[in-house]
Amino acid sequence: MASSPSGKPVLYSYFRSSCSWRVRIALALKGITYDQVPVNLLKDGGQQLAAEFQVVNPMQQVPALKIDGITLSQSLAIIEYLEETRPNPRLLPQDQKKRAQVRMISDHIVSGIQPLQNLAVLQRVGEKKLEWAQHYITNGFQALEQILKNTAGRYCVGDEVSMADLCLVPQVYNAERYKVDLAPYPTITRINKTLLELEAFQVSHPTKQPDTPAELRA
Repeated sequence: MASSPSGKPVLYSYFRSSCSWRVRIALALKGITYDQVPVNLLKDGGQQLAAEFQVVNPMQQVPALKIDGITLSQSLAIIEYLEETRPNPRLLPQDQKKRAQVRMISDHIVSGIQPLQNLAVLQRVGEKKLEWAQHYITNGFQALEQILKNTAGRYCVGDEVSMADLCLVPQVYNAERYKVDLAPYPTITRINKTLLELEAFQVSHPTKQPDTPAELRA
């Protein structure tokens, strides 16, 4: 898993990984071209568990991004690095209170919802994995809907796309996959629909990745 011969950043990704999708959106929004190395989380017992990939990310998770001579993992750390080194367009508001709200919403999703319904956890849960995923997504969305009623404009925080939006859309995708009823969450649903109209969210979508299976392609 060497660096790209093109000199471009290299993203280790899985088409349906919501963590990977967050980073793909950020790269698209900031106009950063990159090469993608698919890491299939199901094939061969999970390619993320291979010794070769463990050298890239000792946590054996996607995404990982090789950029500027370093390798970064954890989606929010990657997005914040991109924000600091390639600040346009801005993904963190200049206003300190709004910036804190963006980080709060992002953490609410990436720490409070997504890890409880990710592949590794559901594999441990067994037969009740659908019920488990629905429970934790619903609990998280009940809180998130209340938060967004106070912070949202066109998007999660005001009228500019932020890191929070990069977290929201993949999580709604997960909710739909696990057949969560979204009717009680009109704010979440509205923001998600608006974001999916943007090109960066479309080109980064799980149905349009190099490793998307043919039957799932858009």
